[in-house]
Amino acid sequence: MEPMHKEKEEQAIVLDFLPNGYPFDNRPSHIKTPVVQAIGKKRFTLLELCPKKGIFLQPSEEVYIGEGKREQIHHILGRLQYDKITNTGVSTLEIVIKELVKAREKEFVDFFNRAQPITIRMHQLELLPGLGKKHMNAIIEARKDKPFESFEDLKIRVKLIPDPEKTVMRRIILELEGKEKHRIFTD
Repeated sequence: MEPMHKEKEEQAIVLDFLPNGYPFDNRPSHIKTPVVQAIGKKRFTLLELCPKKGIFLQPSEEVYIGEGKREQIHHILGRLQYDKITNTGVSTLEIVIKELVKAREKEFVDFFNRAQPITIRMHQLELLPGLGKKHMNAIIEARKDKPFESFEDLKIRVKLIPDPEKTVMRRIILELEGKEKHRIFTD
């Protein structure tokens, strides 16, 4: 199954800023470099970034990481494993995902409108936490009349789903944690 986007991340949101590098890094402090833990805005890619000298960043701050001149970020160190995210980073992550899902609501509602079977026995909708065959059938029946326009519309027309927004957020976090074989929303 293909993630929603294929292009490179251009913008990232800071989850945590470690001005003295990681505390578990045993190297002398003059060798350690500052680290920014961040998440990409498009594909929810977890990243470790190296800030430019003298730059201090706050959680939830947006930074440019695309091609060309970057104001705050010197370079991308690489991907960040979920289990390496700091406590501050994890709590910021939940807030950021909630905001991004809300901001990109149409995109996620379109997923409910377009989701298809993966195999004879499994449907993309069933990959969402808490959704089974009953939910899937209710969604498919409701979308036959007309496509869903918002999370609210989905909630009203499919009584079995109390909070589609929260369901999407939970799925994104499960994917980031590496607990899912199929990736729908992350890269």
